[in-house]
Amino acid sequence: MSASWSCASSQVANPEEQIAQALAAAPEDKSEGARVLGYARDGSVVELRPGSNDFVCLASNPANERFSSSCYHASLEPYFARGRELDAEGADRNDRYRIRYEEMEAGTLPMPVMSATQYILDGTWDSETRTATATVRWVIYVPNATGESTGLSERPQEGGPWIMFPGTPGAHIMITPPRGG
Repeated sequence: MSASWSCASSQVANPEEQIAQALAAAPEDKSEGARVLGYARDGSVVELRPGSNDFVCLASNPANERFSSSCYHASLEPYFARGRELDAEGADRNDRYRIRYEEMEAGTLPMPVMSATQYILDGTWDSETRTATATVRWVIYVPNATGESTGLSERPQEGGPWIMFPGTPGAHIMITPPRGG
């Protein structure tokens, strides 16, 4: 569960920079009203800024060497929050997916019934200029969709869309830009 902290709080390291990191992944028309989540010094996820639209942005986790921020439709927050909880409990990647899928199928973890999009920005972050040198990949969650129901390949397609985890509650369309651009 997220707690709210003032951006001036000493509990949060570099809140303004975390807000900039989080919003770097947002489409321009969604960034102004997006709810922004970041990391407290203890590693917990906290709200850095309330939102006024249907978008949530999450700063890059300072505990990770790699820079990766993301923004997504608010309907996906329960899914991502549960993933963060399981990660904090020490669950590996496969268990995080398995447990969440079981919970979605049992009706205890809400997941959108329609498609919902996530934007992920991966690369490097320059703290001095507060800018990223990174690429965006798009993830469009389409619960229970398959290659057959969408016409998409179920194998990765560099520079093109494909469906990952087909036929599961967490099925999603991946769109990854080609390497080098």
